[in-house]
Amino acid sequence: MKKIDILCVGEVLIDFIGHQTDVLINNTRDYHRYLGGSPTNVAMNSARLGLNATMVATVGDDGFGEYIFERLNEVGVNREPIKKLKNKPTSVIFVSRSDKTPEFVAYREADYHISENQISSNLLSQTYIFHTTCFALSKNPSRTTILKKAHEAFDSGCKLSIDINYADEIWDNKEDALKVIKAYCKFNPLIKISEDDMLRLFNKQLPHNEIFDFFHSEGVETICLTLGSKGVKLSQKGKGIIQLPAVKVDNVMDATGAGDAFWSGFLFAYVKKRPVEECLEVALQLAALKLQNVGRLPDNINILSNLL
Repeated sequence: MKKIDILCVGEVLIDFIGHQTDVLINNTRDYHRYLGGSPTNVAMNSARLGLNATMVATVGDDGFGEYIFERLNEVGVNREPIKKLKNKPTSVIFVSRSDKTPEFVAYREADYHISENQISSNLLSQTYIFHTTCFALSKNPSRTTILKKAHEAFDSGCKLSIDINYADEIWDNKEDALKVIKAYCKFNPLIKISEDDMLRLFNKQLPHNEIFDFFHSEGVETICLTLGSKGVKLSQKGKGIIQLPAVKVDNVMDATGAGDAFWSGFLFAYVKKRPVEECLEVALQLAALKLQNVGRLPDNINILSNLL
């Protein structure tokens, strides 16, 4: 038995989400502060689902950094591997509020300064799932650290996971992104991708089977493609495609973090050794809960009782 159910490695940020609905950033007047960062959301959701979650990240030694530590502590995420930097402020992102993929502007400072000494061999030996994101891999030194430690995690028996949340704005060029993504795929991670991510990464709308074939050819067995309001498709190498519809939501409040909620549900069920179709069902339920709330899942929702 592994002591750490999920080790989330990558960006922890402050999200400033627009108060006005369906307005681009240039016309947004007011913003509300939320804890953000895709792996951070997964760590927070996992802890609230009862998993043992640990976060590896870097923040500034400032008020935002303190806020991050407080929020993670409230839900029981292990914060010990998080580093504070004196000379870099905590990264922040301004996000439009939308029921579709939101617009964002990132001000990145501390988040990509993750160093090898934050991820010890002892930590990896206790870990069941090693999870990261395309965002976290977009800049050095985090990129080098994560790829090296992902290799070590793979060799030590961890199951790897990645959200390929690609965006042109956070990478120097697409060629680097593809090279890094392929390098991570060699460790056969569970992959979560979206149609929007793939459109940005490949510069065209690829048929779903071509997307699956691309990642399978890079050594990935299980690929989960989210389709927004149309639900999800999952492809396992050598097996058929599983497709499930989205859970109907009458009033979508905010799509920010819905993909993270989805993947948190999937990984939760995976840790519990549920069949893959049940992993998808739990994932879709958690995404639907998130869509009904601005920011992250609210404190007064008992996530577990809604899923099981």
